Amino acid sequence: MITTSLLSINGDRLNDSINRLARIGKQPSGSICRLAFTPEDLQARYLVQQWMVEAGMSVKTDAAGNLIGTYAGKENIPALATGSHIDTVPSGGRFDGVLGVLAGIEVVRTLRDNDLRPRHPIQVIVFTDEESSMIGSQAIAGTVLLNAPEQYKPKVGESIQACLENLGGNWDDLATAKRTRADLTAFVELHVEQGAVLENTQAEIGVVQGVVGMVREAIAITGQANHAGTTPMDTRQDALVAAAQIVLTVQEIARQMPSRPVATVGYLTVSPNAVNIVPGQVELTVDMRDLSKNCLNQMRMQLKQAVEAIAAATHTAIQITPLLNVEPTPAMPQIQDTIELVCRELGLSYCYLPSRAGHDALEVGRITDMGMIFVPSQSGVSHSEAEYTSPQQCVQGANVLLHTLLKLDKIY
Repeated sequence: MITTSLLSINGDRLNDSINRLARIGKQPSGSICRLAFTPEDLQARYLVQQWMVEAGMSVKTDAAGNLIGTYAGKENIPALATGSHIDTVPSGGRFDGVLGVLAGIEVVRTLRDNDLRPRHPIQVIVFTDEESSMIGSQAIAGTVLLNAPEQYKPKVGESIQACLENLGGNWDDLATAKRTRADLTAFVELHVEQGAVLENTQAEIGVVQGVVGMVREAIAITGQANHAGTTPMDTRQDALVAAAQIVLTVQEIARQMPSRPVATVGYLTVSPNAVNIVPGQVELTVDMRDLSKNCLNQMRMQLKQAVEAIAAATHTAIQITPLLNVEPTPAMPQIQDTIELVCRELGLSYCYLPSRAGHDALEVGRITDMGMIFVPSQSGVSHSEAEYTSPQQCVQGANVLLHTLLKLDKIY
């Protein structure tokens, strides 16, 4: 039997699995279109399920359609879990989500190849519809809106009830998908970074500090549409001038916060939107993200105060409507420390960073200890056919996942 410190996943097998899965939903452009609940999604899930069974796992589908493979442990204790998603955006890449699922399967293959049984069962989870509703991870966390199926609108046109039934799930039994610490002792997700921090710092592995919280607000500005030539500058109620000040304020609020949050005005409409009319109505959205809940609250308060001042100065009426408030999920320090230790032992460079994109770990981390491992994304590109993480980088991430789970198996 091989010493666990010498274990290494089969890189050729992992990358072959990634390439095989990428054939399902591949478009002429080279992108992948595998929307949740589509025939392509079902085909991919079937293939992944086959690989789980071949790796020695028992497989089930819960009421939320989550595909869960379990590699039995030596003891009847809560599982160590890993996984991610295999659904894509309409023009996605081959690594987003997929790497985390297939690396988890490769970890189990490696354990089985070497006749190793950890203390804890190892579970690999394929979460349902991460790219849209996140219903799979929300159901596991118990945060899904059980009385509001209309909030979950699949892109394929059917009701969420019908979509879940197609996967082997059941909306009426959704509450049964909820897990607790009695089921999962910890969860570690491997994912491509989807940004350029690792590439810019030349770090091979990202030790994720947590998944940021997100606040989104809609802002409606009402001024007075009027003739652009005949309305004096000092009597205008220009909604777009007010909007421009808000855009700059959002940027300044984020820049002055010590935790380095991000904030974006990503949507803006102007009415009447004509060259010779002073704009009378503007609608925009603000997206703010940070690991600190206190920071997000401060940013919201500062924005509210600034908007009130801008409204008074521009003689406009401004209304703020909350759209989204997702609390951040910090990664467990003990898991971060373990990932760092593994990097040191494997001779891999690393850096600490937050995840500024949402992941299934955001929800699962609400019910158990959570950690995330990032590997680089070339040029920071994701959700695109240009998304690329090298075969070597995929293998490095999978090996870090393997040894992190082995160490956590002894710690928990």
